[in-house]
Amino acid sequence: MVPKEVLLKMFYYLRLTREAEYRIERVLYRQGKIVGGVYVGRGQEAIGVGSAIHLRPDDVVAPSHRDMSVFLIRGIPLRHIMAQYMGRKGGVTGGKDGNMHMGDMRRHIIAFPSHMADTVPVAAGCALAFKLRGEERVAVCYFGDGATSRADWHEGLNFAAVHRLPIVYICNNNQYAYSTPLWRQMAVPHVADRAINYGIPGEIVDGNDVLAVYEATARAVERARRGEGPTLLECKTFRMTGHAAHDDAFYVPKELFEEWAAKDPIARLAGYLTTRGIATEAELREVEARVVREVDEAIAWAEQSPYPDPEECLEGVYAPPTS
Repeated sequence: MVPKEVLLKMFYYLRLTREAEYRIERVLYRQGKIVGGVYVGRGQEAIGVGSAIHLRPDDVVAPSHRDMSVFLIRGIPLRHIMAQYMGRKGGVTGGKDGNMHMGDMRRHIIAFPSHMADTVPVAAGCALAFKLRGEERVAVCYFGDGATSRADWHEGLNFAAVHRLPIVYICNNNQYAYSTPLWRQMAVPHVADRAINYGIPGEIVDGNDVLAVYEATARAVERARRGEGPTLLECKTFRMTGHAAHDDAFYVPKELFEEWAAKDPIARLAGYLTTRGIATEAELREVEARVVREVDEAIAWAEQSPYPDPEECLEGVYAPPTS
């Protein structure tokens, strides 16, 4: 039984992620305040929330570009994320990198160099370090369905499987790799089917059910901590928007949006909480009001943060010389 405080925490992060990304994509981007492109995970929030909420502070995460909730759960203040999107000094990288290309090693968050599978072998390297040091730490690596057709994805999983590393690989299968539907990029019906090739467990999870993600991740994380190796979780979901803010998703059949809207992860958790008497509608409205206030405050803070000075682009490029 999931404790009430954990359920309400999940609801809070689902709503915070949805509201933050709505403002970024539908408001700030259209106002010309965002530096660079915008890639959101509307409809996919349950995957990051249901998985990252399990982890210990010293575990490592490697999020992708639709995993805003992971950054939030791991403790990066929303105001710094908003400033990151606006290219301000208050951003996670001080205004010197692409808006979602951010990480924080103090919080054990690996920044991704691209939107594909580059961090899959990197996360395996982290897990290898944990194993060699005898640490009970776990790495969790996120990616989309399109990443699973890249060479670095296969190399990373194979390495992790051979060495039985403490890592959980989570696929956000949102059915499209940009405009390419899943059936055009792989011959097997499920991403999880690929796990057998590496001799590791593969599990299909309802990615729009935060409780299903929560339970599946719990099993995978505990398996990793016991030294039993990696798990591949395929969380089936749908990208309720285009690939990016500039993409109108004309290539996606409209009926798919209608079908998946009925499976909205926030509405599903809200229904679960209210029908079982775990929370009242008034309590959930209070959470939603809190979220709106927090997003308003984060945006106001970010807009007051200055842009970096041009000279600052030269800082942090090379490691300082050692004496």
